[in-house]
Amino acid sequence: MTSLAQTERSAANVSPELIDALRTAVGSDAVISDPDELLVYECDAYVIDKRAPDVVVFPVSTEQVTAVVRACNRFGVPFVPRGAGTSLAGGCLPVGGGVMIALTRMRQILEVNLRDRYAVVQPGVVNGQLNSYLKGSGFHYAPDPSSQGACTLGGNVATNAGGPHTLKYGVTVNHVLGVEVVLPDGTVTQFGGPTEDLPGYDLTGLFVGSEGTFGICTKATVRLTRDPVAYRTMLGVFETVRDATEAISHIIGAGIVPAAFEMMDQGIIEAVEAAFHFGFPLDAGAVLLIEVDGLEAGVDPEAERIVNICQEHRAREVRRAQSDQERQLLWKCRKQAFGAIGRLSPSYCTQDGVVPRTKLPEILDFIIECGQRHGLRIVNVFHAGDGNLHPILLFDERDPEQIERVLAASDEILSKCLDLGGTVTGEHGIGVEKINFMPRLFSQDDLDVMAAVRDVFNPNGLCSPNKLLPTAGGCSMEEVRRRHPGRRAPL
Repeated sequence: MTSLAQTERSAANVSPELIDALRTAVGSDAVISDPDELLVYECDAYVIDKRAPDVVVFPVSTEQVTAVVRACNRFGVPFVPRGAGTSLAGGCLPVGGGVMIALTRMRQILEVNLRDRYAVVQPGVVNGQLNSYLKGSGFHYAPDPSSQGACTLGGNVATNAGGPHTLKYGVTVNHVLGVEVVLPDGTVTQFGGPTEDLPGYDLTGLFVGSEGTFGICTKATVRLTRDPVAYRTMLGVFETVRDATEAISHIIGAGIVPAAFEMMDQGIIEAVEAAFHFGFPLDAGAVLLIEVDGLEAGVDPEAERIVNICQEHRAREVRRAQSDQERQLLWKCRKQAFGAIGRLSPSYCTQDGVVPRTKLPEILDFIIECGQRHGLRIVNVFHAGDGNLHPILLFDERDPEQIERVLAASDEILSKCLDLGGTVTGEHGIGVEKINFMPRLFSQDDLDVMAAVRDVFNPNGLCSPNKLLPTAGGCSMEEVRRRHPGRRAPL
């Protein structure tokens, strides 16, 4: 494996000759090397780790991506792909500098085939824009991350993104039929395609969720899902978080699988209400946003059962969206909740742990206690139906002491998720943020096999180095903090 120090040394080799080669590949107007402009790309939505790349390039085609990758190989310089920069785990952080390949100009919807139910898109297509394009066709692309108004499909493929409606419809890997990939040596290959259930190894499934360590997705063939005939969207209002989480467990235990099942606690309610004025009760301990969909004849009985269970678990009230406009506003409040956090704090760190649904009351009690112990305000909004937590730790990144407390609390919360039989990420990925948890999740044999698989695709370690897997020969905590203040060293 390539060490962090080795990667940083190679970044120092970014030369005028390489920059000239990149300009030849993509054009002078598609290369940024000015230090002031590069600051825009020093981090993604995980603001604790920062490191500007040495160069950013903006290709518009597979051919240009290939030329950039080959130039990086020729000069031995690391490179990392980036979409919209909405990663919450440092997934597109250029750990050792080098070249960042920004895919945001590759935003064409190349083909939509409604008869065979697929679309072919470039990686820079924004998730929500694909569904806007499909509106009125009777079909949609089901994975809907909360950041779908900004995040790109290439980034969704990299992290195997989820979203509110994945409880019923599944995560990104369940909706990607094939990918065109520029491998780390500049070779272009195709995994999968429009035809389902191809024979041989499922290389598409292997690639989705590989966090940019196997290569760069330049096209994706995605499955389209028929629109439901009917929706029923409800808002359950509870006095306490515990009452809400107990209702969640009993609804799922009753054999009901809603299309979406989201929880927001009082802190999030406060921020969302200030931003959107929906009428959320500011004195409620938590609200559940629940949606069922399907045939018109089936949704009302299912909705009624959900209302009854909520009332059995001390719901103060259960409101129903009375129109599509009201439904859309409810979902706008939920999906823009993270943006509303700016009203509460100048900075925030979002975690992504997972626990069995029956353990939700226990983990949420622990999060409250953890926040009190570390002197931090922690608010919660998460995919309650599948136990995917998103505790949001509020702080000021200008204060190093607050960063230390945030990192300590984050580690404790994720460790508790493991103790309860869960894991440390449901959809954000490992990135750089959670590398130190990998040896706790997997045996050394498991990690060695993963590294061997990665090395088949990425033998020189130039593509997205120091992501996902612990790095042999890693630096001490003091060395890492000196280079990247706030960053935790891999074990």
